[in-house]
Amino acid sequence: MSQQTIPSAARSRLFAGSAFVLGLLAILGALAFQFIGGLYPCELCLTQRWPYYIGLPLLALGLIVWNKLPAPMRGALAAGVAALFAWGAMVGVYHAGAEWRFWPGPQSCSGMGDDVISLDMLSDMSDVRIVPCDAIQWELFGISLAGFNALISAAVAVLLVLSIRALRRG
Repeated sequence: MSQQTIPSAARSRLFAGSAFVLGLLAILGALAFQFIGGLYPCELCLTQRWPYYIGLPLLALGLIVWNKLPAPMRGALAAGVAALFAWGAMVGVYHAGAEWRFWPGPQSCSGMGDDVISLDMLSDMSDVRIVPCDAIQWELFGISLAGFNALISAAVAVLLVLSIRALRRG
């Protein structure tokens, strides 16, 4: 079937559905790395998950009622979720850059900063696992998990922009 024979609403939903599936696979993969693989997320890793935790449920609800929503609402939903994932891609780029020492990461998880630590604060830290944001825990082909998240988040955002574009062409 050529692109011209698929109605724009269906094409738009296909792009949005593809974005949802890609995002879902990414967050399930991250959770598998954490709970099965034993890789504990740092502060920036957890921050990068917010677009998935907020955007995917919104997108899932939107996809369920996609054909009942007016086109402007579909576009607004796709734009909002795309913006979340674009922000997530930027956080992923920042995190990957901190891992590769292109720039410093946040002091809260990359360094000690100016805070004073007392022995009282350290007394009950036996179960605490501190993961620095500037340490690469896993990589493939020279790309860390933060780098993969940046790429995947950007791809989700692009798919949603294509969804909006399909709506506008209809």
